[in-house]
Amino acid sequence: MSESSSYFDLAGRLEESFAEIEDTITVDLRENDEDYRSLYQSISDLKAKHPFIQKVIEGAGGLTLSAEEHEVLANYFRLQFRLESMERQQIYFRGHTDCFAYLKKIGAF
Repeated sequence: MSESSSYFDLAGRLEESFAEIEDTITVDLRENDEDYRSLYQSISDLKAKHPFIQKVIEGAGGLTLSAEEHEVLANYFRLQFRLESMERQQIYFRGHTDCFAYLKKIGAF
């Protein structure tokens, strides 16, 4: 594909820059959304207080968890799911916003 035709490949350009877009969204959430920031901090605090969480995430070697550690890990996953749901929602809204701006720019309405 030539350089000029790749410019018109909007889907390809978005796919290439998705990591940057996602990073921008998460930074914006941390800076401007109190609920997200609080959730992010709770997750960070849990990981700092319970180093075994990182071992579970990395998957290195065998682990045995106590009932209390299992509860902590289950709570971590619940919080992480809520955080990622907030991120997915923002990405969804951003996609709609970008789509609307693009359609307006090309004169679709």
